[in-house]
Amino acid sequence: MTAKSMTRAAFFVLTALADQPRHGYGILREVAELSDGEVQLRVGTLYGVLDRLTADGLIVLDREEVQQGRLRRYYRLTDDGVAALDAEAERMAAGAGAAKRRIAEGRRAGAPARPAARPAGLEPPTAPGLAGGLA
Repeated sequence: MTAKSMTRAAFFVLTALADQPRHGYGILREVAELSDGEVQLRVGTLYGVLDRLTADGLIVLDREEVQQGRLRRYYRLTDDGVAALDAEAERMAAGAGAAKRRIAEGRRAGAPARPAARPAGLEPPTAPGLAGGLA
C-alpha cells in the first residue's frame, strides 16, 4: 500500500499499532480515541482493513491469546508499516502546511471571500415595484 492510496481507516489502524501490538477491540478503541471519535470502525470494516494491511506486509500477527474463552489476535507493525505510516504522516503534514500557507497569503493580500453560488430557484426576490417584482 502506498502512502497515496492509504485510506483514513488504514492510517488510524497503523497509528493505533505504532506504539504496541493490539487486538481487534483494542484497535477499535484506540482508533476512536486517536481520531477524537471521527473514525468509528465497525468490526467487519476493521478486519477488512487488517486483512489488507497484512497482505501488503504493513502489519503481522504478533500473537494469539485466549482471554475468557475467546481467542484474541494481536497485530503489530512491520518495518514497512512504520515506513508507510511515517510517509503518510509526512504527506499529510506537507498538505496541511501548504493549506495553512495559502490561507495566510490570502489573508495578507486581503482577498475577499467569494459568496457561495445560490442554487437555481433560490434567487432573492426582486425589489418591489419593478417589472416581475412584488407590487
